[in-house]
Amino acid sequence: MPKIRRRNLPRAVMAHLLDRVHLRHISVDQLVLFSNWCALEPEVPAGEWFKRFPGMTICGKGELVKTFLLPGQAPHGQEVQ
Repeated sequence: MPKIRRRNLPRAVMAHLLDRVHLRHISVDQLVLFSNWCALEPEVPAGEWFKRFPGMTICGKGELVKTFLLPGQAPHGQEVQ
């Protein structure tokens, strides 16, 4: 199983993530929770997956985080812990 890529993200992916943080008003507290989880180097499925946090859900595919969702938005894929 792949681990989340934290460095050398494709420019378009990084721009999309920053845009979602801004447009969805993702708080610094939520980003810290996300960062702490990433520091654990979690394994994620090769396909689509998501991880719920108290104020957001992150969605990814394989090693890449693809977007941030707000509570109430429906994620796709396999839920990871």
